Parts: sequence; structure tokens; C-alpha cells
Amino acid sequence: MFALNTRFLVADDMPTMRELVKSQLRAMGYKNITEANDGLEALQKLAQAFESGNPIDIVISDWNMPKMTGLEFLKTVRSHKEFSQIPFILLTSETEKDQVTEAILSGVSQYVVKPFSGKAFEEKLKLVWAKYNKP
Repeated sequence: MFALNTRFLVADDMPTMRELVKSQLRAMGYKNITEANDGLEALQKLAQAFESGNPIDIVISDWNMPKMTGLEFLKTVRSHKEFSQIPFILLTSETEKDQVTEAILSGVSQYVVKPFSGKAFEEKLKLVWAKYNKP
């Protein structure tokens, strides 16, 4: 699983959802969590962290946000070589096959359908870790 010093970026326009994700991460032992209110702010924080020499290790983003949706954020992240390999999880209530397919084609590492349990969230993180940490 990801090291306990892993740096997370949690992007969601709903403070309650950000708190839920942060509490799930904290329950798993993670403490290095940056927040953003929307995809545009998340992109700025991702760039700032990279420029400061403390890059974000994994992004967890809501799909439906103002200013820049999670899918637009994902596509922008994947288009920059510095960020193209960052694990990226989309949180969504979207279960439409076409939308999920678009996220997969855009390079999402995993997606979590809301509402989710702590166990389901942890399982998705384990799948992402396994994908990016092959022997």
C-alpha cells in the first residue's frame, strides 16, 4: 500500500465530501492531505506542490465541480508530462457507461461511485497502488 508519507490532493466542491475523504485517509494513517474546492484550484495546487519540490503523489477528485470538472482536471493533468503518471481517482455518482468509458480513455486510475464505504474506498486505493507499483 502507499507509504504513510504519501501526499494526497483531494478536490471536491462540497466541504462535507472533502472531510469524508480526509477522514477515510486519516483512518488509514495518512496525514499529508491538501484540499481544493474545484478542479481549477486543484490544478494550481498540483503545480505549486511540484514547483516547491514536494509533488503530490495521488489525486482524488470529484467528477462534478464548478470551474473545471473532475474529468477536465484529469484530462489536463494527463496532458502535462510532469503529472501524466500521477495516480488519479475520480469520485462520482455518475454510473453512465459512456461517462465511465470516457474517464477510462482519459487515463483515470480508478473511480469510486458515491456513496461509498470506508472498505470500498480502501480497496480502490489498494488497486491503484498495485497498478502503479508492479514488481
